[in-house]
Amino acid sequence: MSKIVHLTEAVSIAFHSMVLVARSNKPLNVLEISEKISSSKHHVAKVMQRLVKAGFVGSLRGPSGGFSLKKNASEIALLSIYEAIEGNLESGECAMEKPVCTFETCIYKNIIEKMTCDFKNYLENQKLSDYCLNNN
Repeated sequence: MSKIVHLTEAVSIAFHSMVLVARSNKPLNVLEISEKISSSKHHVAKVMQRLVKAGFVGSLRGPSGGFSLKKNASEIALLSIYEAIEGNLESGECAMEKPVCTFETCIYKNIIEKMTCDFKNYLENQKLSDYCLNNN
């Protein structure tokens, strides 16, 4: 079945992992995260390292190690998490990325640009703290 909007597995892992880390009172390791979100521990590890590199989480090694937030959850927009994984979310005017349309009127009537803009605004206004039970 096809979908109009598709988020990569990496973005989904990033969003869910960040919520788990934000909700936790202790650092969470890759195994704990992967079990809670039913995802590959190798994929979770890759995504978490990107989030470390982006400065959202810190990681500690060892038996009591794991990932913890480096910023307050209310300061982290979902858009910044998305862009740490996928790069900047840009809205293009043409779905086929053509400089000049073949037709006089766009078949899509700029709906793709509008949907991208709406999605970007939504992610920008959603903070990680909106999904935390204790609103860190």
